[in-house]
Amino acid sequence: MTGYLTSDTRKVTTHRFIEMKQRGEKISMLTSYDFTTAGIVDAAGVDGILIGDSASNVMAGNTTTLPMTVDQMIYHARSVAKAVKRALVVCDMPFGSYQADSTDGVKNAIRIMKESGCDALKLEGGIEIIDTVRRIIGAGIPVMGHLGLTPQSINKFGTYAVRAKEEAEAEKLLSDARALAGAGCFAVTLEKIPAKLAERVTREIDVPTIGIGAGGGTDGQVLVVADMLGMTKGFSPRFLRRYADLNTVMTDAIGNYVSDVKSGSFPNESESY
Repeated sequence: MTGYLTSDTRKVTTHRFIEMKQRGEKISMLTSYDFTTAGIVDAAGVDGILIGDSASNVMAGNTTTLPMTVDQMIYHARSVAKAVKRALVVCDMPFGSYQADSTDGVKNAIRIMKESGCDALKLEGGIEIIDTVRRIIGAGIPVMGHLGLTPQSINKFGTYAVRAKEEAEAEKLLSDARALAGAGCFAVTLEKIPAKLAERVTREIDVPTIGIGAGGGTDGQVLVVADMLGMTKGFSPRFLRRYADLNTVMTDAIGNYVSDVKSGSFPNESESY
């Protein structure tokens, strides 16, 4: 199917992400967690779909991403991968699946790739996990890094506030980004960091940067699909632009359905056999 904003139906690969950075073409990404939504998102022309561990919040109602398991991520990723024809499909490795040691990380990475059908994996962290990143890439699995606000470390930081505002943390983030790119990551997500720092990282590494709350100077952007479609309420960070109000649309539609059932007008004669 031809994307809404593109006639290019070739499968997006990690190599094409790098090519897009080289020619200055911005990269669009959204999350998806199920077959139906992923099919719509893919057909609309996004370049990448992330099965984020934000499924913990959006799909399971948890307050953090920490409860997500490898089995749960595989379930969501498999559902998404079945629907996608064009976009690059990237799956988060959940908390606890790679932090203990690199051997566990490689085993879990291989399992996710084999059982989900996704194209690449995303890991949170920098120098601390660089050996694991190298080993996963060495196993033939593309890896996207993730720096800045790393939700899997929420108990360490104790806040979802902007990261790397101070010089020391900013310098570490730069070092981490260089290390991830040097280890072979095909892209690095930068979450909730100052725009000027994100611009500097984007200039200094050869692989694409994907921003969320990191300003417009990154090579691409990613948002949670339920947030940008206005399905969620009460979550309004500065970086979120709502492109629809599906919460109201869905509430009205369901309310009308309830009324029609109660009144007996649904189903009518033409809707019966």
